[in-house]
Amino acid sequence: MRIALDTNAYSALMRGHRDVAALSRRSEGLLVPAVVVGELSYGFRLGSRFEENAARLEAFLAAPSVDLLPVTFRTADRFGRIAAALRQKGSPIPTNDIWIAAQAMEVGADLLSSDSHFGEIDGLAWLAFSPTEEDSVRERVWKYHAGSA
Repeated sequence: MRIALDTNAYSALMRGHRDVAALSRRSEGLLVPAVVVGELSYGFRLGSRFEENAARLEAFLAAPSVDLLPVTFRTADRFGRIAAALRQKGSPIPTNDIWIAAQAMEVGADLLSSDSHFGEIDGLAWLAFSPTEEDSVRERVWKYHAGSA
C-alpha cells in the first residue's frame, strides 16, 4: 500500500510516533501532497527553527521511497467533486484537507491522518492514528481487553 501523509502524520513521523513509523515502514512508498508541503512551510515560518525544519523536509522529500504529489487538473476536478458532495451532506471540512484528500484519491493512496473529518469523504481510504502515543497505547489495551485485538 502507498501512503499519503497528512501534515499531522508527517509531524508525528518526525517525532518518532511509533504507529505512524510502523505504517510508514510497511508501506510501498510515502507520498507527500504539495498542499501538505505548503502547510508545513507555513508552520515552519511561524516557528523558531525554520531552516532546520525546512532542511529536514527537503531531505525527507529527497529519499528514494518518498514522492511529492503535484496538484494537477485532475486533482482540481476531484477537489470540486469532493467539496460539492461535502456541502450537500452538510459536512464541511477545512479546504486544504479537501485538496489533500483529492491528491491522495487521485493516485489511489491511503491517507494517513489523525483528523477525524476525513471520515466524511466518500471513497477516501483513510488510515486514522491517535495523535499521541499514550492514546494509541490506551486504545490498543482497551481493544485487547474488549477481545478485539
